[in-house]
Amino acid sequence: MSKLVIVGTVAFDAIETPFGKTDKILGGAATFIGLAASQFNVDAAAVSVVGGDFPQDYLDLLANKNIDTTGIEIVKEGKTFFWSGKYHNDMNTRDTLATELNVLADFNPVVPEDYKDADYVMLGNLHPIVQIGVLEQMTKKPKLVVLDTMNFWMDNALEDLHKIISKVDVITINDEEARQLTGEYSLVVAARKIHEMGPKYVVIKKGEHGALLFHNDNVFYAPALPLEEVFDPTGAGDTFAGGFIGYLTKTDDISFDNMKNAVIYGSTLASFCVEKFGTERMQTLSRQDVHKRLQQFSDLTQFDIELS
Repeated sequence: MSKLVIVGTVAFDAIETPFGKTDKILGGAATFIGLAASQFNVDAAAVSVVGGDFPQDYLDLLANKNIDTTGIEIVKEGKTFFWSGKYHNDMNTRDTLATELNVLADFNPVVPEDYKDADYVMLGNLHPIVQIGVLEQMTKKPKLVVLDTMNFWMDNALEDLHKIISKVDVITINDEEARQLTGEYSLVVAARKIHEMGPKYVVIKKGEHGALLFHNDNVFYAPALPLEEVFDPTGAGDTFAGGFIGYLTKTDDISFDNMKNAVIYGSTLASFCVEKFGTERMQTLSRQDVHKRLQQFSDLTQFDIELS
């Protein structure tokens, strides 16, 4: 079985949407990625840091999902990374109310020894220097390295961001970030420019409008599943990334055709994530739930076009 290393935040979130609000709940990029990837029963390890205020129950939850937590450093005298946000009525825009780096400010990732030879690496949204530090610990070149990043690093660490982008095989960003990174409005042109920075594959996420996969001159588009209710979009992008890398790790096939399947799985899992606050829905998600929704995806997208 292929191994997967997941790097990112394990954190507390406090969220307010038009449907309600929460106190501190489980969040963080590595958490959402790990819970999504766990649907494929892969051999995965999370690399992150938390404070002494982080409940053991949350660590047990990850471990029970077959996620190795030995790479999650616990700084007993520190506090866990905390983010708070409020979503507008359209659920596509939000205001950040608080960001407390806490133990994340001095985080130096340590990849567990058993996972330094992993074939698959998912670099969740973190400072590019931290992401580079993870790759430098790998004892062999991974088969596939996927990078997720955001506009914050484009604004504050662009030079370092370009360094890590040049070292990865796949980058996943949203449409706004793709335009900012390249200065191009057309996503086709933006993807081409990102290819030139290093990645062989570019995934551009468009939220409720689906996702685009680019590889050289090949383009694949996957719609998002129309949902009756979107309760909380927090972590949907990370859940997409977790489904994407989890499927590729499980199948051990990094062809463009198989990446199309990975995009569909990522979109499917993200559609569950938004149904409840934080990670709540992902914690109870069953394989039967996923299979049923994949069938809905199939019914939504597949038909024979009659050429006259």
